[in-house]
Amino acid sequence: MLTRRHIRAKVMQSLYAFHQGSKDSMQAEEKFLKRSTEEMYNLFLLDFELLVSIRDYADDYFKIAKKKFLATEEEKNPNKKFINNQLLKRISDSSAISNLVEDRKLTHWKRDDEYPKLIWDKILESDLYADYILAETSSFKEDKEFIVDVFKLIIAPNEDLYDYYEDQNLTWIDDFPIVNTTFLKFLQKQKESDEVITVPRLYKNVEDENFAKELFTKTLLANDQLTEITKNKTPNWDQDRIADIDSILIKMALCEFLKFPSIPVRVTINEYLELAKEYSTPKSSTFINGVLDTVSKEYQTNGKINKIGRGLM
Repeated sequence: MLTRRHIRAKVMQSLYAFHQGSKDSMQAEEKFLKRSTEEMYNLFLLDFELLVSIRDYADDYFKIAKKKFLATEEEKNPNKKFINNQLLKRISDSSAISNLVEDRKLTHWKRDDEYPKLIWDKILESDLYADYILAETSSFKEDKEFIVDVFKLIIAPNEDLYDYYEDQNLTWIDDFPIVNTTFLKFLQKQKESDEVITVPRLYKNVEDENFAKELFTKTLLANDQLTEITKNKTPNWDQDRIADIDSILIKMALCEFLKFPSIPVRVTINEYLELAKEYSTPKSSTFINGVLDTVSKEYQTNGKINKIGRGLM
């Protein structure tokens, strides 16, 4: 699930928390990094569970409407296209999802069931839903496109849901855009031939998990050395004037230059410029690019950067 850019962003957040906090111990912050990435995965799983809970609520809604004393013909014979949506049903029937939700004790939508109800009400009153149920038959492609649109246009931008997540976990606010984008891509990739849901793991492989730990610890352990390099390459800048996030991003990039021989210099620079655009000031990417470009050229010339593999310089 996590890309290398996501991992770098989580490491950046952990380093920022360390420098802004009491700096108790590297071990404590390493635990924070692990916990915050696990919480990010929980948020991803809650998107699945929210869809399941919305479907369950919709099913109950139709059953209750059918039992009304003066039920209309539409209420007596409701259009259950939403309940029978092939992708939605596949997610609801997935034992892989339900087991993960149960193991991680993600009971949010059972405990706070007003949110699935709120989202269902939004879906029910939308033109998107009205258009969807017009057709009597549907394909997997049409069902998938509808769920993708529901998530993109109704669930993801919902402010009440956003406020709820903020109240539940402060780190989720930074994770929210990343998780929503990842979840949307996951829905879009589903195929009719897949039959069952394959839930992505938090890390793609052991190498990525180790990269998160090593980038955090190596950057922190080399902080004094990396601070000195930064000072030398920004002589006209008062260090207090350099944004904290910029300083952390530069140090992380320098750490990759010096201590991660398999990562190409250009990849490192590009990744941190993108993070600067997302997390720092409008001019940060230009400033960071200038520092990293100067250091990389100097260090490649004097042999301080030694990359392995073809085309890594």
